[in-house]
Amino acid sequence: MKLNTCLAALIALMPTAALSDEIWVSNEKSDTISVIDVDTLEVVKEYEVGERPRGILFSNDFKYLYICASDSDSVQVLDVEAGKIIHDLPSGEDPEQFALHPNGKLLYIANEDDAVTTVVDTETHHVIAQINVGVEPEGMAVSPDGKTTITTSETTNMAHWIDTETNSIYANTLVDARPRHAEFTEDGSKLWVSSEIGGTVAVFNTSDQSQIAKIEFEITGVHPDKVQPVGVELNADNSLAYVALGPSNHVAVVDTATYEVLDYVLVGRRVWHMAFSPDGTKLFTTNGVSGDVSVVDLATNKAIKSIKVGRFPWGAVARPTS
Repeated sequence: MKLNTCLAALIALMPTAALSDEIWVSNEKSDTISVIDVDTLEVVKEYEVGERPRGILFSNDFKYLYICASDSDSVQVLDVEAGKIIHDLPSGEDPEQFALHPNGKLLYIANEDDAVTTVVDTETHHVIAQINVGVEPEGMAVSPDGKTTITTSETTNMAHWIDTETNSIYANTLVDARPRHAEFTEDGSKLWVSSEIGGTVAVFNTSDQSQIAKIEFEITGVHPDKVQPVGVELNADNSLAYVALGPSNHVAVVDTATYEVLDYVLVGRRVWHMAFSPDGTKLFTTNGVSGDVSVVDLATNKAIKSIKVGRFPWGAVARPTS
């Protein structure tokens, strides 16, 4: 009995191998999710999911992955530990992107074909509201205080400001052609909106929805028509913004104080979206046409590796394991 007690004590004191952080990627043409090990920079898992997965995000505790299965007209919930889809949430038709309220309960979903934003309770699995917005809504964001959600409508060329208490629009802001993504700063004071066909990113004051800046991009040797901003990610201290520039195959690095473009990083073909590694040292970009993920070293702003994933990778999100 004493020997067993000693062994148990020794085992408890032994160091355990740390799990690697992960980047999860949706592949819209192969209907899969690829999981990349941040340390080895290799794909370590792949899950079959619904048709045409695009937007993906984790629950606040990282136990569940929410997946916009656009052609399945559903939001699927994948249990990370079990490695399987455990249920679908009602989503409206053709969900493309979504955003989770800071309370971790309410999911705001852009329904591209229906011109509505659907609000779903992730606990009861009930639709709370459907809000009429512009034509072809895609981008979604929720303010850090949870009071405002944003829907961008591609054809209407607007960002719609929605009060989450009343689920009603209180402002509409014109942007350039085909807005694709919306991103709040960490303090909620500013909103960044990318316009794919317009080739610009606009920055707004959230207090009065006034435009602060409009950022344009110019890449040597690349035709302006190929410079199409899509995904936008802000680094941990919000000093830099990274903008995926679509078929230009570059990511722009923008100073958020001056709105000056500091650098352009060459990545794979048709870059859609991005995710930072949890430690903030790397940026992972999804490149739809080349079917890979570029790993960018943020100390040098150089792509250091290309990781083959499924067909037409679209969304990316990080999962810390410690």
